[in-house]
Amino acid sequence: MDLLICSMCGAQHDTRFAKSCKVCDDPRQYIPPGGQTWTTLRSMQTSGQYRNKFQMDKNHSGLISITTVPQVAIGQRAILCCTPAGNVLWDCITYIDDETVSHIKSLGGIEAIVISHPHYYATSVHWAEAFDCPVYVSAEDEEWLMRQAPETRRFPAGEIWLNYRRTVGHVLWEGKELNLLDQFKAVKVGGHFPGSSVLLWEEPKKLLVADSIMVVPSGVYHTDRLPGTTSFSFMWSYPNFIPLPPDDVHNIWKALADLEFEDTHGAFWGRDTIGQSKKRLLESAQIYIKYAGYTDHAIHKETIKE
Repeated sequence: MDLLICSMCGAQHDTRFAKSCKVCDDPRQYIPPGGQTWTTLRSMQTSGQYRNKFQMDKNHSGLISITTVPQVAIGQRAILCCTPAGNVLWDCITYIDDETVSHIKSLGGIEAIVISHPHYYATSVHWAEAFDCPVYVSAEDEEWLMRQAPETRRFPAGEIWLNYRRTVGHVLWEGKELNLLDQFKAVKVGGHFPGSSVLLWEEPKKLLVADSIMVVPSGVYHTDRLPGTTSFSFMWSYPNFIPLPPDDVHNIWKALADLEFEDTHGAFWGRDTIGQSKKRLLESAQIYIKYAGYTDHAIHKETIKE
C-alpha cells in the first residue's frame, strides 16, 4: 500500500524510495515539466478523491470499461469481458479499492488478467491478489515490471493455460499467441514494445487493441468518409509522436491477417471502431505507409483473405 506509484504513468514500483521512473525515463514516455512525482495506493484511497467508473458497451452488455475519475496517470481503461465460462480483464488501471473489488466479484470475478504492454502494468500485483488470478504479460517485456509479483512463472509457447490458472501473480507468456477460456486469444503484434499485444474475443468478433494499434478520431465516426480516411495509426511513441517504420506496421498486419473481427476497442473510453474494422485496419496501414513515402512497399499487395 505504501510502495511508490509514478504519478505520470501509474506504474507501481517495488520500493518506497526512488529518484526516477524507468518507464517514464524511456523515450516512449516522458517526465512532466514539474519533474518526477510519486503517490501511493494508500494515499489515493484515503484522499477520498478517486473512484472507478464502470461503463457498459452499448453494443455488447458483456464488455465493460473501467476507468478512474478523476483521471489517474495516462487515463487508460481496463476492459472486463464477461462470459459464462469466466471473465477476462484486458489491461490494468492503477486505482483499486474495496468497492471496485466487490463490484467486479458481483459480475463474476476475474479468471485472468492480460496486459497489452508496460505502460499499463499499473498495480497489477494488487489486482492479482484481490481476485486470486494470474496476470499475463509478454515475456519480452519483463524488464519493465517495476514491481514483480512474489509468484512469477514463465509460460512456454504451446503450454495449456489451465496449468497456470491458479497462479496468483505474473505469468510471463512466450510465443506469439495465448489462448484463454476457449474464446480469447492474445496475439503479439510488437511495434510499440517488443511484446505489445492485442486480445481477440472470438465471439462476438471483437479485437481489443489498447494502443498496440491506436484508434484515431476519424475511425470512431467513419460513415460516408472520403477515400484515404484512416481509422487507426501506429506509433513507437504516442506522446512524443515517433512513428513506427513501415516494416513494423506490416508485421502488425501479418500478425492479425488470419483473425476474424468486426469491431475494435482502444485504450481509452469512446475509442472504438464498429463494423468492417479488419478491412479498415489494413486500409489505414496502407495509407500510413503510403504517406511515409513508401508507395511500392509490400503491404500494398495485401488483401483481406476470404
